[in-house]
Amino acid sequence: AAAKTEMMDEKGNVKNIKQAMMADAIGTSLGAILGTSTVTTYVESGSGIAEGGRTGMTALVTGCFFLLALFFSPLFLLVPGAATTGALVMVGVFMLSSISMIDLSDLSEAFPVFVTLLTMVLTYSIAEGMALGMLAFVFVKLLSGQFRDVSMPLYILTILFILRYIFA
Repeated sequence: AAAKTEMMDEKGNVKNIKQAMMADAIGTSLGAILGTSTVTTYVESGSGIAEGGRTGMTALVTGCFFLLALFFSPLFLLVPGAATTGALVMVGVFMLSSISMIDLSDLSEAFPVFVTLLTMVLTYSIAEGMALGMLAFVFVKLLSGQFRDVSMPLYILTILFILRYIFA
């Protein structure tokens, strides 16, 4: 979404990324404390901006619809999951446009992307796809001698993910 919203500076860095990620972290933390699913405010804000919303009104309208949905949730639960398949396929198609920015000629970049996408599809879990994609990225970089391309926090996450798969 960020590439489509012209939110990047001339160097290709996302403008105000620190503030966006802080809002995302606070939303995720509060959501976890309150027992909701993970909040992805940054991605959803980028989607709203891509559609033309820049004043915050899109967030306000979306919030109002979510509040309204609380009262109509029993009615929404009557709709079978299969009815949402078409919308989910279109979301996947739209998400594929970001792949064009990945250097697919570099195997150490392309393989982790493939692992991530395949895992998400086969496990129905974005989190599992991201975890295995991250592991694939680190292992490919290590095995190809590009270990300096991997940051220390990524090495720490890799160890934690390995421990998670061993003990879970």
